[in-house]
Amino acid sequence: MGELNSDILKKLKDFNERPFQKKDGSRLSAFLTDEKEMLLPLPAIAYELAIWKTATVQFNYHVNVDKMWYSVPYEYIKQIVDIRLTGSVVEMFYNNHRVCSHPRLHGKEGQYNTIPEHMPEKHKSYTEWNSERFTSWASSIGENTKAVITSILNYHKVEQQGYRACMGLLKLGDRYGVKRLESACAKALSYTPNPSYRNVDSILKSGQDKTQPPKEEKPSSTDETFGFTRGADYYGGTTKC
Repeated sequence: MGELNSDILKKLKDFNERPFQKKDGSRLSAFLTDEKEMLLPLPAIAYELAIWKTATVQFNYHVNVDKMWYSVPYEYIKQIVDIRLTGSVVEMFYNNHRVCSHPRLHGKEGQYNTIPEHMPEKHKSYTEWNSERFTSWASSIGENTKAVITSILNYHKVEQQGYRACMGLLKLGDRYGVKRLESACAKALSYTPNPSYRNVDSILKSGQDKTQPPKEEKPSSTDETFGFTRGADYYGGTTKC
């Protein structure tokens, strides 16, 4: 390919310097005398292809872009924003005005990029959901559900980043019933001390919460008439000569 491009460049040079047939000069001389001075300078930054998308700002004031989460000022919760996505930057627009931008995240799915200034006062979400409300709700179902909710909230550096998973867990109770949810949380806690929403959801979908652990069999009582059991007569009985 390198050799081909080199030969093409030579041919292109010959073509541009070849004299016109019906007038003086060449393509190169016409460019230098008539066109070059009219050109604008090249941009300081090379053009970068961008992709546009739309998304709704969630109640935790984040939007999902290619399975990554980016914060937006909390005033835009429930609003639809336009997203300009390049290889390095994610920009959010509302009514054609840019409201924020983030360096684009790469790698493991589910990462968060949260700007502290986007958080509402006292870190409360627009819908007034907070850790106390989630924990109180979980406690009404059972201790295992409360333990899973606590684990989810403690997992994230920013508490609000766990709200979506907690809300998802709440909806599982609506779908499968709170008894099954509590049982599924107990099953998940038996596998790991820090279960996630996906762990509990998978258990409910597969029905693992319905399976009961095998009952331990009680040891059978010793049958005195079996084996080498010796009675009192053997040790204290009278021996005949």
